[in-house]
Amino acid sequence: MPRRSRAWYATPVLLAGLVAVAGLVALVTGISGGAGARTESGGGGAHEGSGGAGARASSSAASVTCVPPRLNVSASLAGGRLTVSPAPDSRDASPATQISLLGPPAGELQDLVVRGSRTGVHAGKLAPFSQGDGASFLPSRPFAEGETVSVSARLQLRQPAGTVPVAWSFTVATRDPPGTGAGTVFPPTGRGLHQDFVSRPDLRPPTVTVSRAASRATGDLFIAPYEGHGQYGPMILDEHGGLIWFDPLAPGARAGDLRVQSYDGRPVLTWWQDPLVSGGSNDAGGVIMSSSYRQIAVVRAGNGYQADLHEFQLTPANTALVTVYDAVRCDLSGLGGPRTGAVADTLFQEIDLATGLVRYEWHFLDHVALSSSYYSGRSASLASPFDPFHINSVDVERDGSYLVDARNTWAAYDIDPHTGEVRWELGGKHSSFKLGPGVATAWQHDAREQPDGAITFFDNGADPRIHPASRAIEVALDPTRRKATLMRSYSHPTPLVADSQGNLQVLANGDWVIGWGQASYFSEVEPSGRLLFDAHLPSGWESFRTYVLPWSAQPAQPPSLALRSGPHGLLAYSSWNGATAVAAWRVLGGGSPGALTPLVSAPRTGFETAIALPAGAGGRYLAVQALDGHGGALATSKTLKAPGA
Repeated sequence: MPRRSRAWYATPVLLAGLVAVAGLVALVTGISGGAGARTESGGGGAHEGSGGAGARASSSAASVTCVPPRLNVSASLAGGRLTVSPAPDSRDASPATQISLLGPPAGELQDLVVRGSRTGVHAGKLAPFSQGDGASFLPSRPFAEGETVSVSARLQLRQPAGTVPVAWSFTVATRDPPGTGAGTVFPPTGRGLHQDFVSRPDLRPPTVTVSRAASRATGDLFIAPYEGHGQYGPMILDEHGGLIWFDPLAPGARAGDLRVQSYDGRPVLTWWQDPLVSGGSNDAGGVIMSSSYRQIAVVRAGNGYQADLHEFQLTPANTALVTVYDAVRCDLSGLGGPRTGAVADTLFQEIDLATGLVRYEWHFLDHVALSSSYYSGRSASLASPFDPFHINSVDVERDGSYLVDARNTWAAYDIDPHTGEVRWELGGKHSSFKLGPGVATAWQHDAREQPDGAITFFDNGADPRIHPASRAIEVALDPTRRKATLMRSYSHPTPLVADSQGNLQVLANGDWVIGWGQASYFSEVEPSGRLLFDAHLPSGWESFRTYVLPWSAQPAQPPSLALRSGPHGLLAYSSWNGATAVAAWRVLGGGSPGALTPLVSAPRTGFETAIALPAGAGGRYLAVQALDGHGGALATSKTLKAPGA
């Protein structure tokens, strides 16, 4: 990807700025007291250092080994009964880490002793996971950077009865001091670059230009524009590209990966945001919002990290998968780089939404060689960490395994959910499969397993450019013969090159929804290759991903009304940001706010509908009423006094 001043997207230059503020567990804040509600603590700036997270090693830059003695060691102990993190022999643990013990019920974990080689024995508490399959040990104080931590315990088994001792150790990373990210600058908006609404002058979302030849998607579209001239924020469009909902973020904030997911048995909106101001913290995190556009919960990464935009996926087990970018010091002399270098340690966590605990944590440094990267570490430094892996998606496969995509190794990895071991690699320098013609990817994003076992990618092909254009592909795997075959591929009719970002969503009918990332376009394509929908944002705008999803919502806030005098009488401008069931509008008028009667109705013509009132109609007070497809009233705006009344 180009080295832009976007610390949130983890560019190599500014990756050090992503070192998170201190924090022991992931924080899940319930705003309205729903499931998973808990109180946040802590705080600090979005790009602060680790503060008091642990006793810092010597300030002088010393050579530090960041990879374990042996790669791809199993994190499964006690005969497969227990999965632990930090992983055995790892050297990348956070000073603020909890110790996750996944598998047996918390009651079977006995005599736990945690000892740091410098900080001694650590007191703490054992907090059970809400799923009943383990617990996290929460130390009462942080560990020291560079020290080795030894853990011992015994499992008091019930079925079959017996005692199983467990012991392992890990090393705490020496974190790279955070760099200074460039502040976000919002350039002034330009003519034609954003939309304007009389009834909602506070909303200025970017303009969406839809192709006349491909103008109808299968459903509502979900994007989160940023990087252009104007307001950033999550945005929902109808099947024709018309605005349904836009949530303008505060200056300096960005959002990504807007989509519909299931939480507590109901459909919700989710997205990643940085900074995310809530509960006394402004760290980056995930937002969960109801169909009335009320914030239900905030999900943050645990163990002193900040979540980044590459994944925020809710699972049926009431957990969330989040990705993290964190810079740690690392000796890169074996790659021709500096002995006092730094590496982007990219990882993912599974967060218990009910408790905020980290159930599991996986680091690429423990499993994939630095030499697997197509990036060079020779020019890396403490100020510009080497980004050899660059995790950009995590998917749960049909058998419960994790599918992890890595942009900078040109490969996707199948991860055993119990051991953390890489079972196979698709693509890259050490592919487990022989790649057929057209299968090889470069700088790709969004690896997903489909119901038939095929793997789909958004293949960027750049940056630097390897392929003539970016494309979406589907790859079939033959696990017996270890062959990978290209089944389907699509490139945009106007060849697009997305240096970063992008995704591919496969719909139930076989259509592909393609977000072209940095290239600003988003499309829907039939299996035959016919383009059904094609649209783009203004030049310079981007959306990390694009989805087509069903969504039904009625905002908690009432519709908006603005009145303007025109040459032929009064115009009533009506809108209801986020409402999906409005089919028509009805204007009410009367001599007093409490005595309004219907005056005129008009079909909804878009996000905002302008309704001309007959000369002399109405009264001193006016309101507008949203109607559904059967003419039923959904909600009524505030009552306004007519101009000149």
